[in-house]
Amino acid sequence: MKTLVSSLLAAGVLTAGTGFALADTILIAPAQQKVIHEYVVKQNPAPVVLPSDTMVEVGTVVPDTVQIQQLDVPDVQVHYDYMVVNGQTVLVDPQTRKIVQIIQ
Repeated sequence: MKTLVSSLLAAGVLTAGTGFALADTILIAPAQQKVIHEYVVKQNPAPVVLPSDTMVEVGTVVPDTVQIQQLDVPDVQVHYDYMVVNGQTVLVDPQTRKIVQIIQ
């Protein structure tokens, strides 16, 4: 019985941890990604060079010194900012400045 309770608690902790990890990630449908990509190409923003200690990955907080652009795409109902890094469109939550998705 003790082993069963321990196993259930461990499973609950793992599941909760996965939920937190997924909360930082958004999933934009491929069709919307295409619309966002076309918008960004049309805007032609200057590429961003991040500080060497800042990784381009979901969950990374973008430093305040880095300029991000407002994403204003009429056909897409997301409220994120963006920047272009190494040819990739990087979506950023404007409230937390966390990277939420990278569009190749």
